[in-house]
Amino acid sequence: MTKKIILLFILTISVRVFSQEQTNNFSLQEAIDYALENNRTAKNATREIEAAEKLKWETISEGLPQISAKVNYQSWLKQQISLIPAEFFGGNPGDFAEIAFGTKQSMNASAQVEQKLFDGSYLVGLQSVKIYLEISNNAKIKTDLEVRKAVINAYGNVLLAEESVTILERNKSALQKNLNEITKIYENGFEEEESVEQLQITLSNVEIALKNTTRLKDLAYQMLNIILGLDLNTKSILTDNLESLTSQFTELGMLNSDENIENVIDYRIAENDLISKEVLLKLEKSKALPTLNAFLNGGYAGYSDQFTFTNKNEKWFGSSLFGINMNIPLFSSGGRSAATQRAKINLEKAKDDLTETEQKLKLQIASAKSEYQFTIESLENKKQNLQLAERIEAKNQTKFFEGIASSFDLRQAQLQLYTAQQEYLQSMFYVISKKVELETILNTPSY
Repeated sequence: MTKKIILLFILTISVRVFSQEQTNNFSLQEAIDYALENNRTAKNATREIEAAEKLKWETISEGLPQISAKVNYQSWLKQQISLIPAEFFGGNPGDFAEIAFGTKQSMNASAQVEQKLFDGSYLVGLQSVKIYLEISNNAKIKTDLEVRKAVINAYGNVLLAEESVTILERNKSALQKNLNEITKIYENGFEEEESVEQLQITLSNVEIALKNTTRLKDLAYQMLNIILGLDLNTKSILTDNLESLTSQFTELGMLNSDENIENVIDYRIAENDLISKEVLLKLEKSKALPTLNAFLNGGYAGYSDQFTFTNKNEKWFGSSLFGINMNIPLFSSGGRSAATQRAKINLEKAKDDLTETEQKLKLQIASAKSEYQFTIESLENKKQNLQLAERIEAKNQTKFFEGIASSFDLRQAQLQLYTAQQEYLQSMFYVISKKVELETILNTPSY
């Protein structure tokens, strides 16, 4: 028995260690697909749809037959006394006899079936549930678009951090090599101490930037894990690279596409709000209509001075009843009229909100297209600037070691190169970010 317990303990530890060391490989598409299933916000949006489906049936069931049953047992601790004129029993006029009616104990069981025949608010309620389900579906689409956008941005941030670390490590290595060479030249008396100090300053700044970027890279991975629905410290490996993604997200044809405003999810949500306000107005109007319900009940009752209700010989008295109830609202002191007018006002507000949403979305789309086009143009510009900065830095480095350029000139060229490197990386990320932003607005995801 002890050996089995030890073996089970070892297996449990092994499973935990394996799960902690498990590595996930994600392409961008795989990351998006995984997040749409496991992201906590996306899962809650799916649950909202499931809840809306249940609410739909809950509302429908209110118009279907309702059956209820009840059992009632009573036992008098002290029976109620009634006074009866004594002359009924041959007594003197004006005298009363004390009589206890009924038995000390009683039990009855009954069942009732109820059915709505007409209720205007019920009919409107069925319409409102349909709208609620549509709102939940649109909210799910909106959530998935936002999750997809968050995944792409987080994925791009990780790749940006990875590329930045690689470039900074390469810069650090090159600077360290230059510093070693110039230090030897200085020690041999062929270079000024200032040249060594300039390179030391540049190297120190690059080392600090590398440490900070490495920390940011770790945070970027953690942010991606959260969005994917993974544990914060799960190890993930991204199989796409920044340059290839940038190429895929560079799509000039999208700038000339005709947007269908009715397909934009924010417009559809505003349209849902308008329809819901129309339904609410119908609901307030329906409250002025009569309601009609039918019922049928039946039951049995037993009476005894002792608890004999479980005996086979106990006598039970049956009864049944059928009826129809009609409730006609006649006067509400203006309450229903005020509620109807309020619903009309809210409907007019929703109409204006829909028009306002449409205009804002058109402006938002135009702005997103403009920003996307700018990032594409900027990417080419930053690429050319990087090529120029690389050539300038290479020339200055050659001149510096030949004694033609000063250490200050070399440092300025190096700083210019480092800035150009980061700007180029940022411009690639911006292309990805701005395209996904435009796709999210238009509800036209490419992934």
